[in-house]
Amino acid sequence: SIVNGARTSGSAIRCFRHNDTQHLDEILKEAIVLGQPRTRRPWKKIMIIVEGIYSMEGEYCDLRNVVKVCKKYGAYVYLDEAHSIGAMGSTGRGCCEYTGVDPKDIDIMMGTFTKSFGGMGGYIAGSKDVIDYLRTKCAASSYHNSLSPVVCQQVISSFEVIMGRDGTDIGKQKIAALRDNSNYFRMRLNDMGLHVLGHYDSPIMPIMLYNPTKIAAFSRECLKRGLAVVVVGFPAVPILVSRARFCLSAGHTRKDLDRALEEIDEIADLLKLRYARSTFG
Repeated sequence: SIVNGARTSGSAIRCFRHNDTQHLDEILKEAIVLGQPRTRRPWKKIMIIVEGIYSMEGEYCDLRNVVKVCKKYGAYVYLDEAHSIGAMGSTGRGCCEYTGVDPKDIDIMMGTFTKSFGGMGGYIAGSKDVIDYLRTKCAASSYHNSLSPVVCQQVISSFEVIMGRDGTDIGKQKIAALRDNSNYFRMRLNDMGLHVLGHYDSPIMPIMLYNPTKIAAFSRECLKRGLAVVVVGFPAVPILVSRARFCLSAGHTRKDLDRALEEIDEIADLLKLRYARSTFG
């Protein structure tokens, strides 16, 4: 969606290497020095778009250093928190809380209500000028249906639980359970010899399949055993780095995780997926 939005905007696009803020510094420096193609006039706005948790990598954004570089060159920061809001930080406030970045240093924050909040739709947070502009110019705001009252209440109730405003500590328990489940599952996958991407504390765990022919095979073997997984191939990722992605929940019990791990261990033998131990799996 970020790629499609950037292309639709008509803006000039430059890519920096994944989570490499030194390369970002070089790209920004070059863009400012050279200016626009042909005319060499200075760019009116430069926006850096990053994700709180990268959905295909399971890694956190190096947000502190991204913000530092953007401040250095006067660029705007757009943070996509689809996977991080409600899941990261001691109180679930997302990537800013986890990395110790002041939300005031982020120009635009975007997130979804479909994951941590169990609803639908999403949000954009920014200055009043930005929000007023989006309300009048954004097609999604102008032409799409509004959220139903039931979904709105679901989202509000989820916020209250996560923030502890419901008078309980269920929100803190859920955040702690999600972190514990994620770290336990990731540790066990690593112990199996699977090539697991991402950081500890991240609830998203991609395991590498590499061979495109293993995508459908892994999905079908998991389905036979009652496991719901997401498999990812070209064009979402390069053709030779296919992967399967596990998304953990605070609602999973240790028994659920152990059963899933037993099945994955069996499938790893069947499909030769232990790439951390051997090139041939």
